[in-house]
Amino acid sequence: MFTPALPTPLPASHDESITAWALAARGGDADAVEKFVRALHRDVVRYVTYLGADPQTADDLTQDTFLRALGSLHRFEGRSSARSWLLSIARRAVIDSIRYAAARPRLSDTDDWQSAAERVQPRGLPGFDDGIALAELLAALPDDRREAFVLTQLLGLPYVEAARVSGCPVGTVRSRVARARCSLIESLYEAEEPRLEAAAAA
Repeated sequence: MFTPALPTPLPASHDESITAWALAARGGDADAVEKFVRALHRDVVRYVTYLGADPQTADDLTQDTFLRALGSLHRFEGRSSARSWLLSIARRAVIDSIRYAAARPRLSDTDDWQSAAERVQPRGLPGFDDGIALAELLAALPDDRREAFVLTQLLGLPYVEAARVSGCPVGTVRSRVARARCSLIESLYEAEEPRLEAAAAA
């Protein structure tokens, strides 16, 4: 059975370094700006992708997030970690993007040919990327549970920081993560059943 490997949370010292770079960048330190962006770029890409944004727009949303953040650095005072502050900005960027897309008239009922082709590819072939399987399982979760799971289990944010990013109580984040885990485990077992039955019948 495929079990997603979850990264260990970043040590507090690493988050402190990132926050220090953000504060230095606020003062005009170009080297600190580069370190800040490099340290958090992957987290932002993963977060906006798993929030349900179109994977093709993830790069644009990531760039938008950093542009917003760099433009707002003068207001960052280090009261929370720079990582949770940046992920809050990423969350707003995704929400704004979804609202903008909903307000635009739809030009076509089908996506581009590449996306359509990817959707019809067989999924049981050797070498199928487990990361894609996890993304599909996460996509089936309700938005709030998916966000809580991604923040705490994939990005390694402490529950308190995840609560700040999501704008809800810590207990709510814990509950959402627990429910997301149960749903993912059920989905994994359901996905394995046909394979196990086939193996037993062979």
